[in-house]
Amino acid sequence: MPKIRTALVGSYAQPDWLLDREALRERLPARVPKGDLWRVAPEHLAEALNDAVLSVLADQEAAGIDIVTDGEVRRESYSEPLANALDGVSRDEVATLVGRAGKPNQVPLVIDRLTRPRPVHVDDLRYLVAHTQRTVKVTIPGPFTLSQLAVTKHHNSRKELALDYAACVREEIRDLHAAGADIVQLDEPYLQARLEEAKDYGVEVVNRALEDAKGTTAAHVCFGYAAFLGDKEGGYGCLPLLGELTVDQVSIEAAQPKLDLGPALKHLAGKTVLVGVLDLGDEKPETAELVAQRIRAALEHLPPERLIAAPDCGLKYLPRASARAKLKALADGTAIVNRELGLS
Repeated sequence: MPKIRTALVGSYAQPDWLLDREALRERLPARVPKGDLWRVAPEHLAEALNDAVLSVLADQEAAGIDIVTDGEVRRESYSEPLANALDGVSRDEVATLVGRAGKPNQVPLVIDRLTRPRPVHVDDLRYLVAHTQRTVKVTIPGPFTLSQLAVTKHHNSRKELALDYAACVREEIRDLHAAGADIVQLDEPYLQARLEEAKDYGVEVVNRALEDAKGTTAAHVCFGYAAFLGDKEGGYGCLPLLGELTVDQVSIEAAQPKLDLGPALKHLAGKTVLVGVLDLGDEKPETAELVAQRIRAALEHLPPERLIAAPDCGLKYLPRASARAKLKALADGTAIVNRELGLS
């Protein structure tokens, strides 16, 4: 039987020499390009971003993480590069929306039919693949969430906008798998935040994006970054919807919201589940034994082969030292349980 694996959900703490992290914590994630947080001159930024990828990859490998990402260190936010690379998005104007944190934020303004003129994250993926032998995951925003983080002057409904995004995301998934991604993950936090709309058309548009995928796919659904949303008590109203997604893996928060895994996981039968065992609302690192306890709780409802131990969400807003220590606890705690189960 294969061992329980570990994975990064997506983002990781960007180096202080690359980005003004104090300023990052003081404002909402950028949904349109801003560029004012980078600490490196524009003519040196490309080289600095490559170095940052190697740096966060080294942290993951040193900790012993099995499934790695580039930490999204090249991005101002998880959604910004893809959302703004599409034709049909205004290059002259932006719009304003109130996000899930209850504050206004600038977002893309869509003025025409959306099309993807070229791959967005393929070159980034190739750089990562060239520098690791581990399983590689690429994270991209999903079409439902993209439609919730934009304003359109062209489409007759938000569903129509989401379907446009789905076509572009489907093309990106295809190219990422072809370029060597082992796993392509769609980040869909707004399936949780906009439940009524999610029930109406969320599954349809996400599954449209997943059509004809040639490799492993995942979906991550969360309550939002702990840096902005501290109270996550309660449950996932969208979990029944996640069971309808045609993904192989589902990533959920469980540690900070103290999720009751029994009712939650019954909706995800047959899928591999990335269970959050790191609470990102607390910068203090977990002990390996606490991680092991959380994994044992998940094993009451999941067989080991369908369980991947992970953080609740992205580690973007954690101090780098805290992120490193939490990853080490994640790997060490998982190793404890694997030894107990006789897995290797």
